[in-house]
Amino acid sequence: MPPGEAKSLLDLIGNMTPSESSLARLPKKFNAQWEPNREAFEDFLWESVKVPEEAVTAAASLDGVMLPMKDGKRQEKREQNRVDGKRTRGPAGCQEASCGTLSFYDAQGERLSTVRMSRMPESKKVTLKQSLSALLSEALRQRPDLTLVKVADGAKDNWTYLANELPEGHEVVDFYHAAEHLKKAFDLSYGENSNKSREKFITYRHILKEEPEGVEKVIKALAYQHKRHPRRSKLKTELEYFRSNRTRMNYAEHLSHNLPIGSGVIEATCKTLVTQRMKCSGMRWRHPGGQGILTARSLIQSGMFDNGWKLLAVTYCAKVTEVGMDNVIPFPMQKGDLEL
Repeated sequence: MPPGEAKSLLDLIGNMTPSESSLARLPKKFNAQWEPNREAFEDFLWESVKVPEEAVTAAASLDGVMLPMKDGKRQEKREQNRVDGKRTRGPAGCQEASCGTLSFYDAQGERLSTVRMSRMPESKKVTLKQSLSALLSEALRQRPDLTLVKVADGAKDNWTYLANELPEGHEVVDFYHAAEHLKKAFDLSYGENSNKSREKFITYRHILKEEPEGVEKVIKALAYQHKRHPRRSKLKTELEYFRSNRTRMNYAEHLSHNLPIGSGVIEATCKTLVTQRMKCSGMRWRHPGGQGILTARSLIQSGMFDNGWKLLAVTYCAKVTEVGMDNVIPFPMQKGDLEL
């Protein structure tokens, strides 16, 4: 929690009452001890993750959330926008933090448990992808019989990683993102929020989700609309979205096998792990303090905080060598014990 809230809580509880400034420094101290040992710590933590016995499916997801940064060059970007004739108000100086999840599901499609992780902004989400791959490898080592499902929105970089760097499995574009694109396509065809648009959206949303080869029927319908309105470039963009992701939209087949088709877990992780803590009014971040908070919150939400804290505590231990009694001066000293 924010240091001001933490101080109020600790003052109420009593016993230890650190200052707000000390609590604000704590995430940076945590991160300075954790990051140099991160890979070794994660290896230990991933080995401690026990795949539930009832699990038959593992679902891997990743996503991002924009985070206001102190070193995000906000003023420079706004000045460049002014020179380019673009808006100089609104969000600026934000960069994308990343989140990843590995969830386990039983035969009925009920989620059993989830491991969550998050990283501060980094090009291509490199560290997050390494951590998620290592976690999945350990889960599959324990249970090679698990069915792997890879779920994400349609972002190209997500699928470059999920399709090429993870083991073979079912690939699913999140149904709710697909439905948003479907709604936008019919709004572009019939007018935003018109009765005809809503009617078509409800019909084809059901087709997309429930009917075999439903995505092909959606593509055919949108292709017809694009033929009617060839100058509407945004409509063509929505049509291409479904065409490029058609192999990842076999929702009826996945549902028939009780496989997940939504990325609600990763969306909730972005909200509860990052947004609710790090996008409060006036907050801006640098990497060390922000990563310390994200690491701690990831451990808490994954049920691994105690193990993580034990690993961290080891870095504060020092070897003490016992000295011989001949070199010990008794204390308090008596007069005459020490000759000058």
